[in-house]
Amino acid sequence: MIYPRSIIFPALLALTGLASLPFSVRAQEKEQVKGTVAEPVDAAEVREQIATVEKLLPQLVDRGAALYFLSTSKQHLGETLEALHLLKECVDLHEGFDPAGSPSLKVLKGTKEFDDLVASVHRDFPAVGQSRLAFVTEERDLVPEGLAYNARQNVYYLSSLNRRKIVQITSEGRVSDFVPPGRDNLAPILGIRPDPRDGTVWADSWSEATGKSELVHFDAAGNLMGRFALEDGAKHGFNDLVLQRNGEVILTDSASNQVYRFDGRAHTFQRLMVHRSLSAPNGIALADDDRQLFVADDFGVVRVDLDSGKSMDVIPGPRNTLAGIDGLYWHKGSLIAVQNGIGSPRIAAFRLSKDGSRVTETTVLENRTAFTATPTTGALHGNDFYFIANSQVDNLDGDKILDVTKLAPVRIAVVRLP
Repeated sequence: MIYPRSIIFPALLALTGLASLPFSVRAQEKEQVKGTVAEPVDAAEVREQIATVEKLLPQLVDRGAALYFLSTSKQHLGETLEALHLLKECVDLHEGFDPAGSPSLKVLKGTKEFDDLVASVHRDFPAVGQSRLAFVTEERDLVPEGLAYNARQNVYYLSSLNRRKIVQITSEGRVSDFVPPGRDNLAPILGIRPDPRDGTVWADSWSEATGKSELVHFDAAGNLMGRFALEDGAKHGFNDLVLQRNGEVILTDSASNQVYRFDGRAHTFQRLMVHRSLSAPNGIALADDDRQLFVADDFGVVRVDLDSGKSMDVIPGPRNTLAGIDGLYWHKGSLIAVQNGIGSPRIAAFRLSKDGSRVTETTVLENRTAFTATPTTGALHGNDFYFIANSQVDNLDGDKILDVTKLAPVRIAVVRLP
């Protein structure tokens, strides 16, 4: 769920990271008329986004991320030649962007230019299959977005966009409702985190239809303890979150392009300032030192020193990208990422330098397999990473399942971390 950054299903994409795509695929398909593309209704907005990114381009540490964004945007406007030119420039950087899995560029499949670019990417970044199936949730219409592990209870939590609830999964795979649907009149539920101090659970909820979002707090039994929102009249989209040891919650707001710190005692939100404008911030991770914060947006990962307030873009290095990350997690000096905004989704581990400023090694853990259909987020359990393999977010439009015949049991996969 750049994520928002309007796109396939304006808000859901925002929720998942798939939103880094700048337009609705279904709308684009409707615009196709005898080989031509009509002027999209959001053309003015898209051109404004293009101008903004073009100005931002010289400041970005990852040129490929901007090129990919611009390519999908140009294709949305029907400017195919320019889109292919930008895409080729992006692919030539050999960073890992894989247009084969991009809904926004699928209309180009079958053309020699596009297929040659895809073949080049697949030579550089072959399929990788290291995961195995861990759990299956037979309830097919959950459309899950958040996954978390509660070490105190030895259970996993899975948040649902469509059913607006949270399910609990035991280590044996037994599934039950932790927060049942309808009871608390919740919006779709996204990021979720247990508090290791007391076993309570925090989660983000966001209604794309109303633009309202809440931070919700449940006790260890799933009973609602509190719900908190920014009452400033603006649209908000609370997406993912982390907890500091002092109980402070830090969350991303994909709709307002901000990051907020929430004081659990005073029940107040404070904006966290960073060195550049964020584009649909989504995944967020906190290092073990409780000081280094990492925030993912459309164009990479921003590192924030919570003590000094200083921030910087994490340098991905050549032939690498930190763009398009939905779920983001800290593990022994590495960032573990569900990277679903770069075309074909993948699961990757990015080893960082000691100061957290740059990537020193990248390991692709899963790429172009049945376990990377529509992944969104994951959860750490020791040296294992559990992740949602088929969220089916592409089958949800607002409050409506598009095709019930395509729904499948939700699969949670697990991969051993390096």
